Amino acid sequence: MVSRRILLAGSVSLLVAGSILTPIAVFAAKAEIFKDEKTGIAINGFDSVAYFTQGMPVEGVEQYSFKWSSAVWFFSSDENKSLFMENPEKYAPQYGGYCAFAVSRGYTAPTVPEAWTIYEDKLYLNFSLSVRKRWRKDIEKNIEKADENWPDVLK
Repeated sequence: MVSRRILLAGSVSLLVAGSILTPIAVFAAKAEIFKDEKTGIAINGFDSVAYFTQGMPVEGVEQYSFKWSSAVWFFSSDENKSLFMENPEKYAPQYGGYCAFAVSRGYTAPTVPEAWTIYEDKLYLNFSLSVRKRWRKDIEKNIEKADENWPDVLK
């Protein structure tokens, strides 16, 4: 049996097969939110509301920060911060901001801001653009699997 340890989000073991990177490490975490271990900043400091309102990743700033669910969330405007504060569950990414595809496979992995999807008014983040492509091939089944695995993958 593999012992589970808390791994730094940046220390991802990868298998390189041609030009495809596939995460092969099992990740565990104490918190339900993907955040920087030193700063506590959620989802790489990007504005989760902007994915919905601007349709793209937008870097947040400390000036518009808000602490929610054991993490500090950055926003690009006071308006986005207010929207999040009114309904954080609507704007926070699914699976705590961990890679949705990884969660569907039974482990966690960090995410990049550019690999995102809004599906049925929910935000999903992925490890990379190539992983997002795999996630989107059967998004409904992947969500079903991820829902079954969450939050047990954090143990």
